[in-house]
Amino acid sequence: MSTTTSPKPAERTTRGPGPDAPASAWSTVRMVAGRELTTRLRSRAYVVTTLVMFVAVVVGGVVIHLAQGSSSSTVVGLTPQTASLAQPLEASAQAAGEDIEVEQVADDAAAKKGVEDGSLDAALTGDPASFTVVVKKELDTTGTAVLTSLRQQTALASAVQKLGGNPAQVSQQLSTATLDVTALEPQPERDGAQIVAGYVAGILLFITLQTCAQLVAQGVVEEKSSRVVELLLATVRPWQLMAGKVLGIGVVGLIQVAVVVLGGAGTAAVLGLVDASDIDLGATAAWSLVWFVVGFVMYSLALAALAALVSRQEDIGSVTAPVVMLMIVPYIIGISIAPWNPDSPIVQWLSYIPFCAPLVMPIRIALGTVETWQAIVSVLISLALVPALVWLAGRVYSNAVLRTGARVKLRDALRAA
Repeated sequence: MSTTTSPKPAERTTRGPGPDAPASAWSTVRMVAGRELTTRLRSRAYVVTTLVMFVAVVVGGVVIHLAQGSSSSTVVGLTPQTASLAQPLEASAQAAGEDIEVEQVADDAAAKKGVEDGSLDAALTGDPASFTVVVKKELDTTGTAVLTSLRQQTALASAVQKLGGNPAQVSQQLSTATLDVTALEPQPERDGAQIVAGYVAGILLFITLQTCAQLVAQGVVEEKSSRVVELLLATVRPWQLMAGKVLGIGVVGLIQVAVVVLGGAGTAAVLGLVDASDIDLGATAAWSLVWFVVGFVMYSLALAALAALVSRQEDIGSVTAPVVMLMIVPYIIGISIAPWNPDSPIVQWLSYIPFCAPLVMPIRIALGTVETWQAIVSVLISLALVPALVWLAGRVYSNAVLRTGARVKLRDALRAA
């Protein structure tokens, strides 16, 4: 007699959401990012670097403020004989944009003594119509122009007086005569603080972008060479590991940039280094942060993918050189041309090209030569490339990060299944 047993019901196992589950995918990315964030923020090198950059920007602003406030006027001594030249001298200096302070001295000997001991920069001695300029060493170009104009005025006044005219009326008419100039394409006025702001924006973004993107590349090779990546990829998908690393280091870099930018903008605002009608410090700082994020995402994805091709730190430079050059070229053009000629065709084109825009457009924004819509268009053009860059970088990273030993060729990483 046979006994028939009914099959046991299949055992139900409870499994947590795997790496493919949408709910856990981004939580895994956040976990990797959090690990990078805490590790980098606790780094003494990071803290010291951030403080040094912050102090450098603040001290630089203070130095500019002191330099602007330390411009002293030129002191010119006049004897009783040349005292009548005070008013025409000041008028000539004002026309030339020179700040001259007149000081009365007792006689020619006192004037020469004042020049010798440095209390006077120059002195006018002798007859008003044919005065002599006394200086310690030499007369600068601006002073020569001002005093030459004064000599011409005194000579003209003497000639007018000999002809029976009124030298005072002639001098007044001459002082009110101005040159009317109509510029068809006027060059916008730009003060030194705006140029400094352009330099600071370009240099700061270049340093932080290069440093943070290189950290991503070095981190990829470090995990690959130590075989840590093999343990991580047992539970984490490659794209999640790469995205978490980029996100974590990106936040670290953004904090650093924000600290330095806010320090520089705050110093400029407190000390009044820039004219609010020429440059909006708040908007400039905000755009600097935006462009850091855009530039970091693009460069870090590219460097992370390329770094996955090698297994040694010594080989990073050989695979990342093209991207580094892509960063250096617009940076050099940006700081050498943009501050002086922000409307140059090459500067304008580079400020819209992805990978170049993050290093050029912030300089133009700091100089106040870009409309808001132009900056937005430039950002959108760069962001349009990001999805394709994410796919390409993810494919290269996924296919190369577990292959140790010899350098993986880029085309092999792209073809690998």
